[in-house]
Amino acid sequence: MSASPTATAANATLRGGFLAAIFLMATSAIGPGFITQTATFTAKLGAAFAFAILASILIDFVVQLNIWRITALTRRNASETANAAIPGAGYLLAVLVMVGGLAFNVGNIAGAGLGMNAMFGLDPKIGGAISALLAIGVFLSKRAGLLLDRSLIGLGILMIVMTLIVAVTSNPPVGDALRQTILPDVIDFPTITTIVGGTVGGYITYSGAHRLLDKGLVGEQHLAAVTRASLTGIAVTGVMRFVLFLAILGVVASGVTLDLSSQAANPAAQAFAFALGDWGMRIFGVVLWAAAITSVIGAAYTSVSFLVAFMAMTDRSRNIATVIFITVSLAVFITIGTAPAALLVFVGGFNGLILPIGLTIFTYVGFARSDLMGGHHYNRPLLILSAIVCALTWYMGYRSIGPIFAFLGL
Repeated sequence: MSASPTATAANATLRGGFLAAIFLMATSAIGPGFITQTATFTAKLGAAFAFAILASILIDFVVQLNIWRITALTRRNASETANAAIPGAGYLLAVLVMVGGLAFNVGNIAGAGLGMNAMFGLDPKIGGAISALLAIGVFLSKRAGLLLDRSLIGLGILMIVMTLIVAVTSNPPVGDALRQTILPDVIDFPTITTIVGGTVGGYITYSGAHRLLDKGLVGEQHLAAVTRASLTGIAVTGVMRFVLFLAILGVVASGVTLDLSSQAANPAAQAFAFALGDWGMRIFGVVLWAAAITSVIGAAYTSVSFLVAFMAMTDRSRNIATVIFITVSLAVFITIGTAPAALLVFVGGFNGLILPIGLTIFTYVGFARSDLMGGHHYNRPLLILSAIVCALTWYMGYRSIGPIFAFLGL
């Protein structure tokens, strides 16, 4: 017996909502910094970087799985959950996320400008302005939610396909990469902590969770689907990172030495150019632009979603606030060209603090505040894993305090 049209439509809506959350999180993670980090570490570590990717994915699974599941059970966004669990904690988390999101959005707009420069030769400031206006157009649309979801899904798929083309062309040593995924020649723990922060640090892990809230996909009845969606989101970022890693590894393994000596060096662009010449640069431009503009959208959407800690907001007021957020980011970019290196170091330190603070609160809620989860007794093995990873993220946060003090002159 076939399902009724109403049931079929409801299932399609559910699938669409979960897919939107998956791609919002994944494309938020896959930004200009993600691309640069992956290229730099591949050039430094070679095939051994495969182990760091696998280790970071396992850690990311634990972080995102717990935050998304507890968010679904509390039916509150992260700042509201934090305030309910520990009065005042939500305000701190909201300020950290919004400050970090604003500063990184300047870098995302700069990345979009550089992507347009590689594609069309446009001045990066003009390309950045066009990209920011396109992102603003998404939130000004009368069907902003639908346009947001479709844009992120389409651009996310485009990034993976374009990078896969370069990976196949560069002919990487896949066998060696697979071996070193399990048995690496070298293990670099700072690299692992860096890419964990870049995948689920700052605002990123909350982006998909808050999209599920907006879609109403919460409660114990949706818990199994939320679990699958959270794991899929990390899997998508893992696939993109591994494909990008293979694309650059093929170039490095062929004997090409990528320039990592200066701040202006762009190892990913170099690798794409070595693999496919002028077309490689244009493909790099497409990948960088898609990564940047989706991160502009994701950072703005998620940062503004934390404003509910301070005021009640309708969908319209949130969209207007998001437009203002992107406009301010664009104004800073136009004024100073790109985010100053010191500011990015400072915000990187902030991101290193956001992850352990948020994960600690959510782990506490899982262990001791079943009242916030509708009486649900949370899965204990998952909480134990969360506590272990929480300790690791505090160590990562400790490493980030130095850059914060240096920026403040302390």
